Amino acid sequence: MKNIKFIIYIVLISCLAFFGFRVFAATNIDGTDYNHWAWNDVVGWIDFYSTNDVYVSGTSITGNASSSVGYISFDCATSPDPPADCSTTFPDWQVTNNGSGYLSGWAWNDGIGWISFDCHDTSDNCVHSNYQVRIVDSEFTDWAWNDIVGWISFNCSKTDTCATVDYKVKISSSGITANAYLTSSTFDTGAAGGVSYNVLMYQGSKPTGTQVGFQLAASNSADGPWDFKGYDGSDTTYYAPTGPNVPIALNSSLYNNKRYYRYKIFLNSNINQTATPQVDDIVISWSR
Repeated sequence: MKNIKFIIYIVLISCLAFFGFRVFAATNIDGTDYNHWAWNDVVGWIDFYSTNDVYVSGTSITGNASSSVGYISFDCATSPDPPADCSTTFPDWQVTNNGSGYLSGWAWNDGIGWISFDCHDTSDNCVHSNYQVRIVDSEFTDWAWNDIVGWISFNCSKTDTCATVDYKVKISSSGITANAYLTSSTFDTGAAGGVSYNVLMYQGSKPTGTQVGFQLAASNSADGPWDFKGYDGSDTTYYAPTGPNVPIALNSSLYNNKRYYRYKIFLNSNINQTATPQVDDIVISWSR
């Protein structure tokens, strides 16, 4: 029996200078008018835009808002001076998004301490106040809580003051690119007679309403030609895993006996452009 050797390649997108590939501007908060302000009666205005690093995805909020008491940091790793062990020492220091706009978790400020975005995360467990910050049609709404300064309002519609100051925190419609793609460099299987390409899988995140697709091209020359194909052999279809860490079979007959390969990633945001998928690693299995 012919000996068949199976090899799995894990291709880090960092080799393409796109580790954790996402498509967005430095911030995706709307910087116009009063669309980047939250309010607290003690602290005053909280600016989500001036730092140019607040980013809202379908899974989290990262970066820092500015205020009269200093930076309010939504994620330990993206705080101004992050500790080396965020995940172990401060695992709760993050604001998460469930993909449908419901926010949870904790932000931090050196002056006033923890800021809660969801009463379900507190020891009170919503007994006395059923609050949770949400994103509805690209706008933050409702309230967060801090034990020292009290309520933080994200939208004047909840305070009946919009006629005076129409403030809100809003995601810019141009903050996330609706559709984007990335083409990899060339990878060499080392098999002079070529290989059979079997399965593709990715690691990352796929928020509700977003799409991740792939096409594969194979050649017996490192210089190509590169004909990117989807599952039916055309350039208009894609391999679309249902989510991260879910393998999808490749149509091996389209790429058989080719030594070199490249892939193309297609990322589509949700319809409101408030969430984008993220691809960290690509896993392609082949055999010879």
